Amino acid sequence: MTEKTVRIHLDNIPFHAQGRAVALGFFDGIHAGHEEIIKRMSKTARMNGLVSCVQTFTGFTKGDGRCLTTLDERLDILTELGVDEMLVIDFSEKFRNTPAEDFFNNTLRFVLNARALFAGDDYRFGAGASGDSELLKSLGREASIRVDIVRAKLMEGRRISSTWMKEALGEGDVTTVSSLCNGRAFGYEGKVVKGKQAGRGFGFPTANLTIPEGKITVRRGVYVSRVIMGKRILYGVTNIGLRPTVEDAVNDLAETFIFDLDEDIYGAKIRVELLQFLRPEKCFGSASELKEAVEYNKKQAMEYLVKSGIIG
Repeated sequence: MTEKTVRIHLDNIPFHAQGRAVALGFFDGIHAGHEEIIKRMSKTARMNGLVSCVQTFTGFTKGDGRCLTTLDERLDILTELGVDEMLVIDFSEKFRNTPAEDFFNNTLRFVLNARALFAGDDYRFGAGASGDSELLKSLGREASIRVDIVRAKLMEGRRISSTWMKEALGEGDVTTVSSLCNGRAFGYEGKVVKGKQAGRGFGFPTANLTIPEGKITVRRGVYVSRVIMGKRILYGVTNIGLRPTVEDAVNDLAETFIFDLDEDIYGAKIRVELLQFLRPEKCFGSASELKEAVEYNKKQAMEYLVKSGIIG
């Protein structure tokens, strides 16, 4: 949602004679371990007059193929981290079959003109994931390219990873995910769409976001949330799910009641960040039961926001 300063390149990237420092990986979620790699790369770029570049992918098929961050969200985070460029490579069948040495020479050495490479200690590249950090260092030595392999960051003795983030989100544990990302909250962003407007009839109009295609859906339920709309920061209660009490929906929706907002925001671009899980999604027996539950969740949310010091 920030003004993006990162130059994005899809598959092809202009040659830079001064060379680049490049962070390698998928960087889904951009957790604390990813940030360490990117910050080290950026520092080296600044100190040596290089262009800072993050190389990532689209079409990555690991697991169920759903991502923690959309490409747009990754751009926002990289802007905050001060990166100059992002090269996005389509993880196509042709690319998947590229030998590790060909990727190093054709893409990293000659196209990117890499002078320094940074990757995690679990980094793999090339057809069949045949290339590892040792091969990367070996190829770097031969080409006189600096290679820094960054050890994994740990939290509570466990390796910080995108897999851990996905596991936590499946349980609704958004607080752990925030901790894994140096305090950055997980959320959804997009334009507010019209729903069935049932909430308005119950006295709590909501702002609805469609879950972006290809992005992971958290555990269905109700969360305390922060809403970013332009330069405004608001708070509320968000239901993630199918809204079983008011409609028989097919696709998950992020439906947010925003505190202290009484205006039409249909079509506005917002970001909804999930701060605390309150309860699982439930089908209530009546509209009055739903309204009573929402009122209680609003009270819970305000108590959490005050107790945690987020609001006065």
